[in-house]
Amino acid sequence: MRNTRRYLEGNAFGGRPRLVLASLGLFLLAGCGESQPPQAQDPRPVRTIVATSRAASDAVSLTGVVEAQNEATYGFRISGRIIDRLVNVGDRVAPGQVLARLDPQDEQNALRSAQAALGAANANLTQTRNQYERQRQLLARGFTPRAQYEQAEQAFLNARAQVDDAQARLQMAEDRLGFTELKADSAGVVTQRRAEPGEVVQAGQPVIEVARQDGRDAVFDVPAALLSGIPGDPEVEVALATDPAVRASGRVREVAPQADPVTRTFRVRVGLSNPPEGLRLGTTVVGRVMVDRGPVVEIPASALTRLNDKPAVWVVDPKNQTVALRTIEVLRFGPASVSVGEGLKPSEIVVTAGVQALHPGQKVRLLAAPAGASL
Repeated sequence: MRNTRRYLEGNAFGGRPRLVLASLGLFLLAGCGESQPPQAQDPRPVRTIVATSRAASDAVSLTGVVEAQNEATYGFRISGRIIDRLVNVGDRVAPGQVLARLDPQDEQNALRSAQAALGAANANLTQTRNQYERQRQLLARGFTPRAQYEQAEQAFLNARAQVDDAQARLQMAEDRLGFTELKADSAGVVTQRRAEPGEVVQAGQPVIEVARQDGRDAVFDVPAALLSGIPGDPEVEVALATDPAVRASGRVREVAPQADPVTRTFRVRVGLSNPPEGLRLGTTVVGRVMVDRGPVVEIPASALTRLNDKPAVWVVDPKNQTVALRTIEVLRFGPASVSVGEGLKPSEIVVTAGVQALHPGQKVRLLAAPAGASL
């Protein structure tokens, strides 16, 4: 019994020091392992390119509409009631063709009154002329006083002036009667009517609009940012939006000096050379022109990453062979490349493959570019 008790006590107290020593040895070994310096990581292999700059020009397409180079808005030169409108929208008109008529009754009455006034003035002129001739002959013989002769002469001159006035009034009455007919002064197509028979219109009020057939324009609303890149006398390719095979070329004929107050765009008119029949007035067209973008740097699209929700690229420091993340301004995205406006200079080294596994300051090893690699 005593032996058994000593045996248990020896195992209970004598075994604990050995266990503590074993645990302490493992702890010391673990501590020695952590104090060892970490092994340096190998440079990460990446593919790169050297950024180069070039003058860029892009084809810009804008949607516009076909309009006449010159449009005329016709209105009566006198007030009156319209009794007839002889054309509709889409009708072709010829020079001198009557477009609309006013009620001519008042003007016809004025014409008859002017004719009567001219007849009375002519009769008075004939009478005063005869008296003047008679007094002139009597004065030459000495049978009439000079005062009476001068009185007859003055009456004759007044009568002649009245005839001139009556003739002018008659001409005015004839003109006003002619003004009751609204006539076209050139060939064209009616694009709008603004008054109907039975309406009373004022002098100069628009009644008919005609697009003259002396040329067509393709009209575009161009943002101000594009105007600076458009050459001075560019050639613009214009095609029908619904059928690109119907096309014509032209040159910029007019640029609005002031931007639209709402859209902040400038109205640009392109004069079309020999437009086909398919490019009718009012049709929607697409204009294409080359715009100078200035010097830009192009890099592969695979080089792009993001920093603070902005486009960025990894740039290699050639001395330390480390990378740094830099934000850039992208001008244009292409299927395989992007054009960089700011943030990247020519001759800088840009990582094109392996960008997702990099971190700032990381050592890299530049791989040779694959044969035939290009932007």
